[in-house]
Amino acid sequence: MTSPAPGVIDAHHHVWDLSVRDQDWITGPELAPIRRNFGLDDLLPDVRAAGVEATVIVQTVPVAEETPEFLALADGADLVGAVVGWTDLTRPDVADTLAGLRRLPGGQYLVGIRHPVQGEPDPEWLLRRDVRTGLRAVAEAGLVYDLLVRPQQLDAAVRVAAEHPELTFVLDHLGKPPIASKALEPWSSQVRALAQLPNTVCKLSGMVTEADWAAWTVDALRPYADTVLEAFGPGRVMFGSDWPVCTLAASYEQVLHAARELVGGQDEEVFGGTARRVYLSRVGARNSRT
Repeated sequence: MTSPAPGVIDAHHHVWDLSVRDQDWITGPELAPIRRNFGLDDLLPDVRAAGVEATVIVQTVPVAEETPEFLALADGADLVGAVVGWTDLTRPDVADTLAGLRRLPGGQYLVGIRHPVQGEPDPEWLLRRDVRTGLRAVAEAGLVYDLLVRPQQLDAAVRVAAEHPELTFVLDHLGKPPIASKALEPWSSQVRALAQLPNTVCKLSGMVTEADWAAWTVDALRPYADTVLEAFGPGRVMFGSDWPVCTLAASYEQVLHAARELVGGQDEEVFGGTARRVYLSRVGARNSRT
């Protein structure tokens, strides 16, 4: 008897409760539709309809209290398979902070760290000495590092990933290419340079909100998806919905359908295999030095 095909892994989504903490990045009339609470109960109907097996919750704001909350949420939710949290990489006690997070309820679900580098005014923030020290602590803890960068920060991302071959770097949202303007360069060359490094992975996520929200098409997304699929290969690309941010331009179902069209079918690597290796395989893992 043939075993059923594994379900989809959604490698990138968020949750937030504005009564607990403001999301100060949700400003202006364009973002008003997502200036409300979003929890797992809101997501469940969509992921169940889509055959999603597990999800990865990703940090939203650089606040220390958020990550323990996400870990506790993962500990009590069958859907959540892993957490990418936040800690201040510039502090000298990063290693101790990460070890403390792993001891918390749900701490075994911490698989990665992310910082919103896209909001840093210094395009070479990733190359700061204190940040590099923090990234070494992330690697020593057996975690990965999610890159949330804009195209002008990709050069620094390439350099820092090359300097830390022991750390897996996951590029969120394809590095936010200028899909709405239909420009490919210099983003394409920068992404290809990053993909040449074997310790890098890319999320097929966040495309619809980089496109024209009201008039995006799969064909408009295709040159950007083709670039990362060719550069990284399916074994280093993973699907992420970027829910609920994606709802500014598309429903969960539309985002998943578009990704399937772009990948060319039910590719088990992009829709599950890569995320299982990069994220879910680290759940509960401990580095021998910690």
